[in-house]
Amino acid sequence: MITKEQIADAYKQLQDEICIGLEQADGQGKFQEELWERDGGGGGRTRIMQNGSILEKAGVNFSAVYGQLPDAVKKTFAVEQNDFFATGVSIVIHPNHPWIPIIHMNIRYFEMSDEIRWFGGGIDLTPHYVIPEDAKFFHQSLQNVCDHFNANFYSKFKTWADDYFYIKHRHETRGIGGIFYDRLNPETAGIGWEEIFEFSKSLGRSFLPIYSSLIQNNRNRDYSEEQKLWQFQRRSRYAEFNLVYDAGTKFGLETNGRIESILMSLPPQANWVYDFKATPNSEEEKTLQFLKKGISWI
Repeated sequence: MITKEQIADAYKQLQDEICIGLEQADGQGKFQEELWERDGGGGGRTRIMQNGSILEKAGVNFSAVYGQLPDAVKKTFAVEQNDFFATGVSIVIHPNHPWIPIIHMNIRYFEMSDEIRWFGGGIDLTPHYVIPEDAKFFHQSLQNVCDHFNANFYSKFKTWADDYFYIKHRHETRGIGGIFYDRLNPETAGIGWEEIFEFSKSLGRSFLPIYSSLIQNNRNRDYSEEQKLWQFQRRSRYAEFNLVYDAGTKFGLETNGRIESILMSLPPQANWVYDFKATPNSEEEKTLQFLKKGISWI
């Protein structure tokens, strides 16, 4: 039986690997690390890169926290126990280039007892401009990971992502989706604990080759000042989702997490343009037309 210590150690190793790979992909920026402890139990390693050659703000965070679960979270999880343990890796990257997408990944494990424990996570892409070829590559890569463990994972988790990463007050998806899952255990996954753990790690390991390819595909594309302004506007939608709807943000705040680590997902700059209307047939309008649930990219 895998232990929470084994899971946390594997996630720490994954954080190391991803940080090294992102520094190589950027070619200039370096991660700065801050170790922190949580009042109540546990802590983590926050790693942030700022003002790299491509990665304007990149956060690759590891945490392993434990203690007493607040009543509000107990109600959300529909549990009665108090003691909990949670560990995971959370990544959000905001590039400085409007043709390179924002990306988010999270893999996590939560435990209250031998009977109450699960894995969760996902990876999704938020392009400032949707490039269909890149979208197909991204979703095919995720399907390849999923199919290795369960042929039903991709379609199920893609639909879950479409529903989860939806900005209700804007009537649009945050980006082109990806996969999202929660409370994954042998009963809900149809595979054993060891296989679920391997799936979690495989998804984590897919992050670096996927995003490195997207960087290389687009880093030499020219862009205009108007396209930069559009990037800032799309960042504002990302911020709105994370502050209003994101469950991880809420969990971190309700469990007395570290504020700087929780809010590292916010972009370094975002603009809110009043009543923006995209020019007909423009690249901006084309992107808005892709921000819908249920698009099949493969």
